[in-house]
Amino acid sequence: MSSRIFQSIVLQIKDCSDRVVGVIDEQGTVVACNELSRIGEKWATVASMLINDQEGLLARDGYTFKPLPGWNRQFDYAAFAQGEDEQASLLCSMAVIALNGAKTYYEEKHDKITFIKNILCDNILLGDIYVRAKELHFVSETPRVVILVRQLGTPDVSAVDVISNLYPDRQNDFVLSINEMDVALVKHLGENADARDIQKIAQTVQDTLTRELGTKTVVGVGTVVGHIRDLARTYKEAQLAIDVGKVFETERSIISYENLGIGRLIYQLPTTLCEMFLREVFKKNPIDALDQETLFTINKFFENNLNVSETARKLFIHRNTLVYRLEKIKKLTGLDLREFDDAITFKVALMVKKYLVSRGIES
Repeated sequence: MSSRIFQSIVLQIKDCSDRVVGVIDEQGTVVACNELSRIGEKWATVASMLINDQEGLLARDGYTFKPLPGWNRQFDYAAFAQGEDEQASLLCSMAVIALNGAKTYYEEKHDKITFIKNILCDNILLGDIYVRAKELHFVSETPRVVILVRQLGTPDVSAVDVISNLYPDRQNDFVLSINEMDVALVKHLGENADARDIQKIAQTVQDTLTRELGTKTVVGVGTVVGHIRDLARTYKEAQLAIDVGKVFETERSIISYENLGIGRLIYQLPTTLCEMFLREVFKKNPIDALDQETLFTINKFFENNLNVSETARKLFIHRNTLVYRLEKIKKLTGLDLREFDDAITFKVALMVKKYLVSRGIES
């Protein structure tokens, strides 16, 4: 809790009363006071008395004290007012109302964000998640998804504000700055939301950042989870979507974890295993023996579902020319791309090769 919030309140109270008013924390340290010279003083004895009795007012040493309501009835802060008379009691009680309102607003705005960030980054124990969610009146069971926005080039700190303005519901939607480059949107979803709805949200975020800040981004989308404890999982999925997409989905700027396919599996394989696989597949000649025109033909053949006639039409070549090229590939690699099993093997090999290159391994 920021002492600046309390200090602002007690200074405003000074306009209404000539008495000293302030706040002490659980150690008895004065953290805010309308008499600035008192800030930093320690009243440990008073603090220990307030810990043992948080029900009402405490008059001691010429001051009246009253604790602010805390989570689980724990004493965090107490207001104090000069005097032990009825006016001091009234002023202290009024100060508690004002200070607690500011405290509640601050906690709802900042502590929920901190809570969510701790979940995403695995900085909180599972048992504590349930306790803290209850303390913060956080709805635990509801559909949510994490959309991770990574800024490319020079990052703009205003990205958080731009996304927050798109989704201003602070009770259900949360926008967090993860690091200099990444911003996470924890988005609450309706019961009937599907993949298309989530794609629209991601597209809206990306388009808005481009339009308002001129920022180029790549967006990773995790899977939908139904409980707050699973937010870390969907966040890691969004991270993985960006990382895998950087290798296998270079033409797309919005990548969903659910659509990563076999690329997700390859990305998590040891590089030594990948190199071994390539050597076993290409016994005759290494994959590097294929020129760019041949690789382009192969990719077009895959794009057209191994259909020779359709691929030839898309390449503006005769069908027999394509057949000749496929025969040439078969002689070089030992794989006939017109056969489904060989086509799968070759497709995986191309992806493995791309993965190794992304890791700086030229095999």
